[in-house]
Amino acid sequence: MNDQTTLTSEVARAFRDHGITAALTALIGGTIALIAAITRKAFTNEALLDRLDRELIADRDRIDRQRSEDRKADGDRLDRIETDIRSMRDMLFDAFQRGRSD
Repeated sequence: MNDQTTLTSEVARAFRDHGITAALTALIGGTIALIAAITRKAFTNEALLDRLDRELIADRDRIDRQRSEDRKADGDRLDRIETDIRSMRDMLFDAFQRGRSD
């Protein structure tokens, strides 16, 4: 006859032969696998959050440095503008102080 067995029949025979032992083993093994997966996921998420925190701090530092450089450049530009305005004012004042030499 047919000596080939299907996977389902083998599983059913194994469960009949080792019923409660197989069920307990599967329950304990499944629980351990679930705990391991949750723990791994938790540590992975924690590591990801730590890395994101480090990147955020680095970006904040970079942006603060850029803002500081921008403020310095704006201050220098305003100083040059103020100097130009003062020199123009002094030149106009000198021109009006001399009067006409017609």
